[in-house]
Amino acid sequence: MKHKKLLFFLSGAAIVALILLIIIYKNLFGINIITGKNSQVIYIPTGSSYEQVMDTLESKLIIKNRNILNWISKKKHYPALIKPGRYIIDKNLSYNGLINKLRSGKQSPVNITFSNVQTLNQIAGKLGRQIEADSTQIMTFLSDDANYIKDGFKKENIISVFIPNTYEFYWNTDAKGLYNRMLKQYRVFWNDQRLSKAKEKGLDQKEVSILASIIDAEAARPEEKPRIAGVYLNRLKRGIPLQADPTIIFALNDISITRVLKKYLQVDSPYNTYVHSGLPPGPIGCANIDGIDAVLNAEIHDYLFFAARADFSGFHNFSRTLAEHNRYALLYQKELDKRKIFK
Repeated sequence: MKHKKLLFFLSGAAIVALILLIIIYKNLFGINIITGKNSQVIYIPTGSSYEQVMDTLESKLIIKNRNILNWISKKKHYPALIKPGRYIIDKNLSYNGLINKLRSGKQSPVNITFSNVQTLNQIAGKLGRQIEADSTQIMTFLSDDANYIKDGFKKENIISVFIPNTYEFYWNTDAKGLYNRMLKQYRVFWNDQRLSKAKEKGLDQKEVSILASIIDAEAARPEEKPRIAGVYLNRLKRGIPLQADPTIIFALNDISITRVLKKYLQVDSPYNTYVHSGLPPGPIGCANIDGIDAVLNAEIHDYLFFAARADFSGFHNFSRTLAEHNRYALLYQKELDKRKIFK
């Protein structure tokens, strides 16, 4: 009889122990986190405290038992191992899995695409909305050329580091990290082949970017970029001022201008390519890849002028002589008058 009682007791104890083990296992490794129908994105800012992280988790996730989550966190020393970043939390995750993910620092990067940007302010505004560094922090860094003069850049040409494309960033990137990342990609972009082509044209990388930014602004039709590049290279070789209208608009800082009038051509600025020969001090915008490659693969010809076609097709008429150019330019000016475009 005693043996039967002992057996029942041991059996009961084993069942209770098994139940407890199941409960513990479920709490540690079972489905404890509910994110809703899809995964959830969690942002942990730099310098976040443990309590701030827990508050963020509770605001984004449905956590069944915070006490157990706290216990696991402390057992795994997570309060001392907080790593900032952007984390994608899959649905139906365990407490253990959640803490392992956060303490590992294996965050999910952000893909950022930027194009059609003309100023550093626009770049800072676009990037500052997608990484931890805000636009003010980015502009503060880029406005101080002491941050990059060692790399051969200055305020006038630092925009050339930002080559429009799609890039992968970690969300917790700061302003310096952003610059370093773009500088790394800039050096990858300027491979031996591109450097060799630039040298053949008598230009360095920054000068190519300056000319490309002008061509980007001139060309409504991308297929014309290599021909326009050839015109400007011909003028540079002969010491003829570029006389590029987009540089006047840049100098006046007025993008509303649709017609460059004679009075604008006297603006006192190093970017006035009607007054100053050679290239301006820096790019007038963020040079696109096809603009850069248009310079490097410029069409070889003897054109020295081009004027927009009067049909407003976006194409240009190219000329070898000033007399021929003036005829085309007059046709375009008459069409501007006809359409009542006076500024």
